[in-house]
Amino acid sequence: MIYLKTPEEISQMRPAADLVSRTLGEVARWIAPGVTTLKLDTIAREFIRDNGGKPACLGYEGFPATLCIEVNETVVHGFPSNYALREGDIIGIDTVVEKDGFMGDSCYTFAVGEVDPKVMQLCRTTKESLYVGIEACRPGHRIGDIANAIQTYCEHRGYSVVREMCGHGIGRGMHESPEVPNYGRRGIGPVIRNGMCIRIEPMINLGSRNIVIERDGWTCRTKDRKPSAHYEHTLAVVDDKVEILTTFDYIHQAITDRFI
Repeated sequence: MIYLKTPEEISQMRPAADLVSRTLGEVARWIAPGVTTLKLDTIAREFIRDNGGKPACLGYEGFPATLCIEVNETVVHGFPSNYALREGDIIGIDTVVEKDGFMGDSCYTFAVGEVDPKVMQLCRTTKESLYVGIEACRPGHRIGDIANAIQTYCEHRGYSVVREMCGHGIGRGMHESPEVPNYGRRGIGPVIRNGMCIRIEPMINLGSRNIVIERDGWTCRTKDRKPSAHYEHTLAVVDDKVEILTTFDYIHQAITDRFI
């Protein structure tokens, strides 16, 4: 069942969306060669708690961390570790924050130093496809319109779309209905309506779309071990308009500040 939020409930979601956005901005300041992904997780956890939030991923169905870490071929749900970032890596940082009983969710894929131009183009295309999907998210349209827009945009540029993982509804729960795939046919799926709150999150591969789940039961990587990119926003449909509740502005500001 899809739970449509009231305008008041959507207002209550905004602080969580802002905090998850600020958390990614804080983590962005630390991403550099030699920094461990465990260090990034500690920074995020402390920042969330210091700002009145709860790291919602930590302990969720046994997940052991605040951040989902996605280095190079990891698609989603990787664990932080003592792995030290290397020049040329890409790293997706995905996390969920709970604040005042509501959730905010976002993901961004970062470049670590100088990255292969082919991999950077994958990241640019994936990020662009997120906004293509958002553009297709209109009241009266269907979830399949979002999915088809993302799939068409990425596949026409030579990339593959992960099928087993997708976006979801969000609100008081981290995972609510409806599912929001990144592939599919236009004109199918639930109708987009006022009060619907969802996450759109394209997960796009440089090589094959095929994935495997590691023995830890969580870490999802590309089968061919080629890079994967992942970007995500939390959205709400309010007064027949789509509002992006999360923002990448804090990330862009952090990255700019580091290189002035």
